[in-house]
Amino acid sequence: MKEHRHRLIDEELRLNLESFGAVSLEGPKWCGKTTTALQQAKSTVFMQDEDNAPNYLRLAEDTPSALLKGDRPRLIDEWQVAPRLWDAVRFSVDKDDEEGMYILTSSRTMDWDKVKHSGAGRISRLRMRTMSLWESGDSTGEVRLGSLFTEGARVGGSSPHEIYDIAEILTRGGWPKVIGRDSRHARTVVEGYCRSLTDSEIRTVDGRERDPDR
Repeated sequence: MKEHRHRLIDEELRLNLESFGAVSLEGPKWCGKTTTALQQAKSTVFMQDEDNAPNYLRLAEDTPSALLKGDRPRLIDEWQVAPRLWDAVRFSVDKDDEEGMYILTSSRTMDWDKVKHSGAGRISRLRMRTMSLWESGDSTGEVRLGSLFTEGARVGGSSPHEIYDIAEILTRGGWPKVIGRDSRHARTVVEGYCRSLTDSEIRTVDGRERDPDR
């Protein structure tokens, strides 16, 4: 399957790494955060690696700075399972006073009461979304929102899509793993993703049980 890249967020991440000591890349599960971060990271620690997770969690609790050692930018994937890492990153950025030291990725709701410092000025928080129609190849890019606000710009274009095509694109969404797949498989994958969210993932927000059908 062809590898699809978030070309828009790639540039945003690069710019933020050049401007801040660390970047927190946040967004829904499966939108491509880790893949995007790996494009620019030089070393990585996967906090949810089942082979190493117990050791990582112990280190994060006792000596979080140990997990920050490695070539930079260092990617700490799903850092929110060990909240102390945020403050360790903030302290490291303060101490070394460099740009582009760390990339943090997270997809779960974070209890910010467990963090001592906001990271303002040290850690940039960058929101990542699913792929745009231009990135997925479903738009020519002839018409852009920015052009609508440019004085004197002539905005116009044509789309090869019929109403049925547009309906398919809307239900498929911009999830990287379904781009390029036939509509039957894409719908099956997205339906399974949504079911997983309603059956289990929604509980991670506040620990409450909810009716998945509702």
